[in-house]
Amino acid sequence: MGHGSAMTTSAAGFSSQQAIIDERAQFLTRTYNVLFLAILAFTGAEVFLFQTGLALAINTVLTQNWLLTLGGFVLLGWLGSGLATRASSNATAFLGLGIYVVLEAIIFVPLLMIANAYAPGAIESAAVTTLVGFAALTFIAWKSKKDFTFLGTGLRWAGVVALLLIVASVLFGFQLGIFFSVAMVGLAGASILYSTSNIMRNYPSHMYVAAALSLFSSVALMFYYVLSIFISNRD
Repeated sequence: MGHGSAMTTSAAGFSSQQAIIDERAQFLTRTYNVLFLAILAFTGAEVFLFQTGLALAINTVLTQNWLLTLGGFVLLGWLGSGLATRASSNATAFLGLGIYVVLEAIIFVPLLMIANAYAPGAIESAAVTTLVGFAALTFIAWKSKKDFTFLGTGLRWAGVVALLLIVASVLFGFQLGIFFSVAMVGLAGASILYSTSNIMRNYPSHMYVAAALSLFSSVALMFYYVLSIFISNRD
């Protein structure tokens, strides 16, 4: 009787553990599916903006009011991220992700226009480089099983410093240069490691949209500055 009870308890424990494993696997699948959809949505938004001619109008507005645009983008980006992170439903979380993707598409317009005009092929090269870099960093995070969440504090401080430098460059009219772009690619890489590790260890299973947003923001940052480097090398 006792032996049978022990076997039942063991089976129940195994079943519970398997359920947790299955739940996390489903969470990770959903996270990377949503990330893929966000990248497709970003690409589709850029195609729409350029084919309809809206990109030209956006470029004019952004380049004339860059500091105001930067501030508005940061604030709305925080809003989108907050909606996705603190959402009580997946519908609200997707709304936050959608806002963020659209804002990214808009803020990329001037850089993409420069690339189209002065660096043919740079966009494709930067996209491939970014995807390869993302895949490599994801592999490192998964394979090593190391906890990279310790990077969080450093990333926040580095982000503040980078934002201050960008604002200062706009206010005082100096160029940040290619070394800044290289540093920002490194920051984006560290952010990918941090986000991947955080997703593996800390995100609740129902927050797959917020998890995808954290990865998308890092991928977008890397793409922006990788493209900047490719453009600089074509000058």
